[in-house]
Amino acid sequence: MTDLITRRTFSLTTAMALSAAVFQPTLFADPDTNLTAAQVIDLIKQHLNMPWDTKTYRDTFKAGDPNTPVKGIASCFMSTLDVIQKAQKQGLNLVISHEPTFWTDADLIEPIKNDPMYKEKLAFIESNGMVVWRIHDHWHRWKPEPMTQGTERLLDWTESVNGQRIYKIPPTTLGKLAEQVAKGLYSPSVRIIGDPNLPVSSVARGAHTLSGNIAAFAAADVAMSSEVREWESVEYARDLIESGAKKGMIVLSHEAGEEEGMVIFAGWMKNVTPGIRTKFISTDDRLYMA
Repeated sequence: MTDLITRRTFSLTTAMALSAAVFQPTLFADPDTNLTAAQVIDLIKQHLNMPWDTKTYRDTFKAGDPNTPVKGIASCFMSTLDVIQKAQKQGLNLVISHEPTFWTDADLIEPIKNDPMYKEKLAFIESNGMVVWRIHDHWHRWKPEPMTQGTERLLDWTESVNGQRIYKIPPTTLGKLAEQVAKGLYSPSVRIIGDPNLPVSSVARGAHTLSGNIAAFAAADVAMSSEVREWESVEYARDLIESGAKKGMIVLSHEAGEEEGMVIFAGWMKNVTPGIRTKFISTDDRLYMA
């Protein structure tokens, strides 16, 4: 575990330094200006340099007062309660999350408005002057796509077919490849479907959807996907392999598959708001093998 933490810390430091160097800003915030959360988000929109989807239900404020002055920014994969608490302890009162805060894709409040956990989480945010905003759709549209870039960087993979997330790898077995992926992505919950001894030499990054994973199987020996619907993609994979196809599947947790993209975001933010301290806080992979 100590080695894992050391490697993770090294990765974060290196990745954020590279991100700050690569993503050059188009505008700069005045380091002496006491920006509000709403003003920080306006700067993000300007620096993204793409048409903003005003109909997005994802990339919006989720909790807190947007007029709150920002003391520090926390970038995270998911704004879980402990991530928000860690941010508060470090004086980071604007939490920018890639995934939801209140457990549904659209952060629907009506179904949970009387739930004790919702009330506790909201109370912590509001009583501590925290603000939570989500960036999902627009960050996925950045080029190169940050979640893919982050995974490639951790695994030291280079696309063999540009833009299609297909990778040639040194010949190995499905089981050994899964071990390499687990180590590279700091995940204790990587699973495989197929024969662990299956020889493999190519991987295609699949998708959350069945159609995306079918395309990945057609392109490579192994389809690697995060946040799959098990009753769709996993059952398709099992039937495919039972039919005699020499294929394998690596199933990742959602965090392991995308979290590094928010490390890149934290580095990018150092140029957007150079006068505001920005730090990545890991959500961590919460799934463990029994």
